[in-house]
Amino acid sequence: MTRLVALALSLGLLAGCGADGPPVPPTKAETAPTGLRVSGEARIGIVTGF
Repeated sequence: MTRLVALALSLGLLAGCGADGPPVPPTKAETAPTGLRVSGEARIGIVTGF
């Protein structure tokens, strides 16, 4: 039973590889516009004294 599960898992992973065909690089229209700026703030910590 274990061999059957391992075989089915490995065949499933193998079938999933390249299912959509070979990788295709993005075209110029799909890339983000130049000058794009991301800003923000992140805080990590512990709050005490509710």
